[in-house]
Amino acid sequence: IDVSGIARPSSVTAADRTALTVHNLPKGTKAITYGWHFSTMVVLSEHPSSRTFILDQQRVASDTTAIQVAVAQLRKVATQLPARSIVVLDRGYDATWLWCQVCGLPIGVLGRLKQKRRFYRPAPPPSGHPGAPYKDGALLQVGNPSTYGTPDGQVSKKDGKGRLVELSWWSNVHVKEARWLALTVIRVVRPHASNTERDPRISWLVWLGDEQEEVAEVALGYALRFGQEHGYRFEKQSLLWDEPRLRTPEQFERWSQLVAIAHNQLFLARDLVEVEVRPWESKRRPLTLQQVRYGMN
Repeated sequence: IDVSGIARPSSVTAADRTALTVHNLPKGTKAITYGWHFSTMVVLSEHPSSRTFILDQQRVASDTTAIQVAVAQLRKVATQLPARSIVVLDRGYDATWLWCQVCGLPIGVLGRLKQKRRFYRPAPPPSGHPGAPYKDGALLQVGNPSTYGTPDGQVSKKDGKGRLVELSWWSNVHVKEARWLALTVIRVVRPHASNTERDPRISWLVWLGDEQEEVAEVALGYALRFGQEHGYRFEKQSLLWDEPRLRTPEQFERWSQLVAIAHNQLFLARDLVEVEVRPWESKRRPLTLQQVRYGMN
């Protein structure tokens, strides 16, 4: 699940616009515009690509948040998903409230954590001394190596591109706002992510789901999330999602459903068309939705 913005900065009379973040602007430019947000739930492909399948798409109204819409979408769809399905969320969904709301659903949740997130290990047993017993154990803070201690598990693996990935995880930790909720925190280190001075790249994830799952394999699957970004780009550049200048948000919601239907039709047609791969396109990777679109004639 992720959100994407439809910018309408000049539509001052358009109803229910909200603030949108704008990226890659010149220095000193205010990185804010106004428009509509849409929350999209997709099935990810086996490799990061635009070959996603849209399950649900809703506009994020001004009286709610993307996190609240995501929880509503999960409640509606979770019981229809295959067993052992995993929902992958980026850093914008780092919220204790979301974890509490989805913990009872028959799905796993893998989310990226913000910097400085604080977790606590189980409380020690009562010491017998006067006073209330401890409610929390030792601190585990993202980005603070002095609090890491000894992880509950540690392994080195290779990702899909053959690059080394080092994973460590701490099981049965909690946050103060929900001490009853058992979480697993995962640290992912990529020593040679880009072979530049920015290496190593370090990411922190939280896993909320079956404790018997292979944590390392679950964490490596997070990279598939970037396929949704490719799907968004395809919808805007090729399916013209953000092009129509419609008057009301309800009209644009209807247009968004049409774009989602077209996106899904191309996904379903991926094995039904014969595509002539262009000289500059890779012949070894699966067809993109853009290539399928070329072959629809």
